[in-house]
Amino acid sequence: MTTPGRSPKTLLYTLALLSGCLMITINGCKKKRTEMGQTLYKHTHNPAFKDADPEEFAAVFKRVLAVNRAKMSNPDFMSHYYASNGYEPVFVLNHLWNGDVETMVAYYRKANEHGLDPKLFKPDHLVAMANRFKAAKSSIKTTREAYYAMAKLEIALANSLINYSGDLQFGVLNPRKLYSRYFIKTARPDSISMGRVFNIGDMHAYLDSIQPKDPEYLALQKAYLDGFVAKKMSKEETRRILLVNMERLRWKNKPAETRYVYVNIPDFRLDVIDSGKSVLNMKVCVGEGRNKQYLNSLESYNDTCKEDKPFPHETPLLYSVIHSVEVNPVWNIPRSIATKEIIVQAADDPYYLSNKGINVYHNDKLVKDPETIDWSKVDPRKDEYEFKQQPGDQNSLGKIKFLFENRSSVYLHDTPAKDAFHYTMRAVSHGCVRLEKPLDLAHNLFRDTTRYNLIAKDMQEEDPSPEDIALRPRVPVYITYVTCWADQDGQLQFRRDVYGQDIVLYDHMKKFLYGNM
Repeated sequence: MTTPGRSPKTLLYTLALLSGCLMITINGCKKKRTEMGQTLYKHTHNPAFKDADPEEFAAVFKRVLAVNRAKMSNPDFMSHYYASNGYEPVFVLNHLWNGDVETMVAYYRKANEHGLDPKLFKPDHLVAMANRFKAAKSSIKTTREAYYAMAKLEIALANSLINYSGDLQFGVLNPRKLYSRYFIKTARPDSISMGRVFNIGDMHAYLDSIQPKDPEYLALQKAYLDGFVAKKMSKEETRRILLVNMERLRWKNKPAETRYVYVNIPDFRLDVIDSGKSVLNMKVCVGEGRNKQYLNSLESYNDTCKEDKPFPHETPLLYSVIHSVEVNPVWNIPRSIATKEIIVQAADDPYYLSNKGINVYHNDKLVKDPETIDWSKVDPRKDEYEFKQQPGDQNSLGKIKFLFENRSSVYLHDTPAKDAFHYTMRAVSHGCVRLEKPLDLAHNLFRDTTRYNLIAKDMQEEDPSPEDIALRPRVPVYITYVTCWADQDGQLQFRRDVYGQDIVLYDHMKKFLYGNM
């Protein structure tokens, strides 16, 4: 019986065509199945690899991945990657016999040049595993043994390179997990960056490309390798301060903009950076720090310093954008300051509030005669009163404050308390950053514009009133923490660890450092 509408001749032709396609498909599958075995046998000359089959290997590899999860730094990524790519042993097939493994190991063994312990990347273990495949009399006798050896080597090679790449490009630690007041966007290794290791064409070029090349990093690295000793520091303390600041430079949190305001807390200094150079700098006062007496150092610190436990007034590390200024600002006094300082002062001196230009509010209504209140009997815990300091010479924010969004409610501002700028240790504020030359900063940001002229005029008013003035274009602001850097002349600058953040970083880094494991 023939199919309606088709002749016997046509039907026979169709069946022959389908049969031919089926044979091609079967031959193609056979070729794919035997390709892995042929490749491995060609390199090893070991019969155990000759019949290696991708599907059989995949089943073994899947089990080995599951068993070795605890040994992998990124087990979820690794498992997902291999599952999505047919469990192909990329490193074994593409890098084992062309010298790439030897290149990887050579770079790993030089990790100490970055202060990192080469043992983190297990170079000796990798060499021993790779040699099993290259030995004239291999210990691998069966195809099943070959599968397991391949799986373990593949995992070890991929894991080591992912770790090495991540450590050099992103740092060994995540600062957002170290510091409770760290609010700077910082990139960390992700599936894209980790996935690049599986598509390397030139291993030597890749490993060269991920070496830190920032001139500041290279300056610190050279000092570290040369055994440089800073003035008034021991060799060990110098070594440690270089190591923690090299780690900071590996973090991907650096300003991408051409022009920005940069505040370095341990340096008590603000710079306006334009095209890589400081075009304006001034002293600043920052929030009071936990290590302001410098009783603990990187060389000698007690156990309580190992975890980040900031003082309430420490200035946070942050990135934001200055969007406006308030000239002759009103200071809405925070409750913490009001209860611990303002009410105490008012209890001692009934005219303290009026002398300081501080208005008192109760249930959102202005209190006309606050000096009639017995402040010694006011319970600070009830939060009955609000305090606002009016514009004027006594205002703690001075004549201007620079505003930017942040979760800590801090800003840059002027101050009537100028004496502190003569101090060497200027961690004295409640958390905001006090400026030595606020008008100079306004001039730099606003340039020679009518808005700047208005700011300068308003700051001189005898009967001041608040005025908000928008900044266009907005300018980024970075508040960071660096205790060692190369200045514009290439000289290394060192600052003391006023917040103890070096100590926290070093103590968490110890397990990664050369000579500390």
